[in-house]
Amino acid sequence: MEESKELIYGLNDRPPLRETIFAALQHLLAIFVAIITPPLIISSALQFDLETTGFLVSMSLFVSGIATFVQCYKLGPVGAGLLCIQGTSFSFISPIIGAGMLGMVGGKMNVEMGLSYIFGACLVASVVEMFVSRILPYMRKIITPLVSGIVVSLIGMCLIKAGINSCGGGQMAMEAGQFGSMQNLGLALLVLLSIVFFNRSGNRFLRMASIVLGLLLGCVVAYFMGMIDLSRLNGAGALNIPVPFKYGLRFDVGSIIGIGLIYLVTAVEAYGDITANSLISGQPVEGEVFMKRAQGGILADGFNSFLAAVFNSFPNSIFAQNNGMIQLTGVASRYVGYFIAGALVFLGLFPVVGQLFSLIPDCVLGGATLLMFGTVAAAGIRIIAATTINRKAVLVMAISFAMGLSVELVPDIMKKMPEIIQNIFSSGITMGGLTAILANAFIRIKE
Repeated sequence: MEESKELIYGLNDRPPLRETIFAALQHLLAIFVAIITPPLIISSALQFDLETTGFLVSMSLFVSGIATFVQCYKLGPVGAGLLCIQGTSFSFISPIIGAGMLGMVGGKMNVEMGLSYIFGACLVASVVEMFVSRILPYMRKIITPLVSGIVVSLIGMCLIKAGINSCGGGQMAMEAGQFGSMQNLGLALLVLLSIVFFNRSGNRFLRMASIVLGLLLGCVVAYFMGMIDLSRLNGAGALNIPVPFKYGLRFDVGSIIGIGLIYLVTAVEAYGDITANSLISGQPVEGEVFMKRAQGGILADGFNSFLAAVFNSFPNSIFAQNNGMIQLTGVASRYVGYFIAGALVFLGLFPVVGQLFSLIPDCVLGGATLLMFGTVAAAGIRIIAATTINRKAVLVMAISFAMGLSVELVPDIMKKMPEIIQNIFSSGITMGGLTAILANAFIRIKE
């Protein structure tokens, strides 16, 4: 297949340095906030201190850089060999918080224990995605677009709870009796409305940077309201030396199964993203060449998430928003990916970067994440809308959403269950996702 005539630079072209840097910068604008947001949300929910939060943000940037390089460069069978950008995945936030809660001892969070359970589960469960990459042609019959759409919608819906908690001020505001104050909600609303304002702009640079600009505006206002204390920054002159297994590893079967299911769905999402990327880049979207590319991309997705757990970060996935960026810029060259990867690794090595973003008040972050999580739910609805919605599909959706949202809205419903059952099914995403897979496989209706 010939490379698209709409492209200025194809997959294996080498654009001039100035244009390469410019294209890389645009991709960075589109992904930077998305990479650092999951560790910020997880740290806030699990009440981690500033130093730990800053370190987790730095490692997310560092690992995303390595993961992006692996996808673009293609190391043997590992990697798609496309301009595929990888970053910390939103899909895992809910089960990761559940795994981290195992570190709660006597009502107080043991940071090392919480993180060791998280990284242990993420490390072991990543094998699921690597295995799926080897049996990809068969998995597409089990995880259909309907199932993927339901799970993606549930991910967005379940995360909205975390977003609205941040809007109210998060855990610290709850303890101080300031949760839901006019100050917190006003700032969250300001950020949300400013992102919508910039996003609806006809200027593509304002649209690309809408989340960054919204957060920046919120932080400036928060600073003048005395909500950001820059004196808390420390270690600005030091370097972050990545330390494998810094927090150790602990294993909980329930957490591994719950996170393993998300890896299963992430593999299918990655397949969709690689298909879209191949299409935009003027590469084949069927046949042996494409299947090898898709298998390599999904294998890299799992391998990079394994690597993330080793280097104290959270699972990675291919970012769909960068497919739109390739269309906008007309640059599909995977050499641009090397510059993006280098910039992410470089930023991850400086503690001050992670700590600076860790100072963002919960309510400011909440205004942005609320919109982002709503967008995830909307993306799931779009996937569902693209499928044939017959009687079976309606039944599968009804039972999946009912089961998933029930445990999310009324978590105490699992209180009398054995601990392992609680750990697996306390997440609405896991409960709804498993229900969707089973219902889609076993419900038979004669039309």
